[in-house]
Amino acid sequence: MILRELSIEEFTDFVSASPLWTHYQTINYALLMGENGYDYDLIGFVNEYGQIKAASLILTKTIKFHTKYGYAPKGFILDYFNQGLLKEFVEALKAYYKKKHVVFIKINPEIAISEIDTTNFVKTYNWNYDIKEILEDNGFIKLKDNLYFESLLPRFSAVISLKNYDIKEISKNTRNKINRSTLKGLHLEKAEKSGIDILQNFIAKKRNTRDFYYKDYYNVFERNDMIDLFLVNIHPDEFLVNARKLYELELEKNNHYQSLLEKESTNKNINQKMDSDRKLLSYKHDVELATELNKQKNRIYIAGALVIHQKNRIQILMSGYDKKYKSFDANYFLHHSILEYYKEDYDYAELNGMTGDFSLENPYNGLNQFKLGFRPRVYEYIGEYDLPIDSKKYYKLRSSGVLAKIFNKTDIKKNKKEKKND
Repeated sequence: MILRELSIEEFTDFVSASPLWTHYQTINYALLMGENGYDYDLIGFVNEYGQIKAASLILTKTIKFHTKYGYAPKGFILDYFNQGLLKEFVEALKAYYKKKHVVFIKINPEIAISEIDTTNFVKTYNWNYDIKEILEDNGFIKLKDNLYFESLLPRFSAVISLKNYDIKEISKNTRNKINRSTLKGLHLEKAEKSGIDILQNFIAKKRNTRDFYYKDYYNVFERNDMIDLFLVNIHPDEFLVNARKLYELELEKNNHYQSLLEKESTNKNINQKMDSDRKLLSYKHDVELATELNKQKNRIYIAGALVIHQKNRIQILMSGYDKKYKSFDANYFLHHSILEYYKEDYDYAELNGMTGDFSLENPYNGLNQFKLGFRPRVYEYIGEYDLPIDSKKYYKLRSSGVLAKIFNKTDIKKNKKEKKND
């Protein structure tokens, strides 16, 4: 077999037919990363009959000491259990990229090696676990299993079966927040590219990316109708009507509890009155806020998300909300509305990354609990591996700390306070 560059059509046809397909292994993603300082190759391993047996988008970039590294986002597209094929492909890659002065190639395959029980967080491993040994036998170096978001892409993911998604089946807390947000006049809007500027305001502190990164993301995937932008806006008139109605209903209850309390000062009556007082104050605040928002002429956006959709699944690529309107629970409303929007046409929804630390002390516990509230299945992927091509230079880069500085994205201690909640 020979290793050669594939045409866009050859590459797309082969990758699209594979169960390992992801949007990270597309020409669209190659073009996106081309705007971010990477060169790219669409590499194929072709037999004597012209049949493609393996392929990968390989991104390359120059790093310190004038050396290059390669990156196959979400790994190679091949049968990893076919050890003969993998061995031949790896040897051909090493020979090919040694000529291009690439020091190593990084991969992070989308291969689930375990499912995590969301009640006790016990892992159940599957046969894919054997791929770890197969990779190591072929010269790949296993990198540290990150619990958080230190690596290029998350190692843990929450996946929902859209055909079975039902608001009645999600957690009570999540369901209540969605229902409350609906009463505050929230609506989902499928937006045009210009809405990226609005979304940027909600994620500026969450993402260390250049200003045009998500505009480029939208542009390259919109060409093939693979991406949607959603924004959540408030209908102030609807919010005001609902807020007044809730206030008036609670006022009646409050007067009733007050009369009960005057007749008999029991703990039950005291607690009912105190709880009603709290609700009444909250509804009063909502009426005042809704009245103020009705004076604004411009539409009020408070949350948004980018969603990749292709084949039988969607991925909520990223999302954010305006912290000024935190009490609106807009992120809950946003995710629920997106799941409802796609459930008829797609089978699965990936809520994107979460952490593998399910303790209360986890600085990302709020993010984990938010996603777990939608009752997903949680998977652990195989993780990151490096394939050294020039071993001497590779280990020099590792020992000098250069690779850790480039690829370890998150300092948990530094970001502990700001990452407590999604």
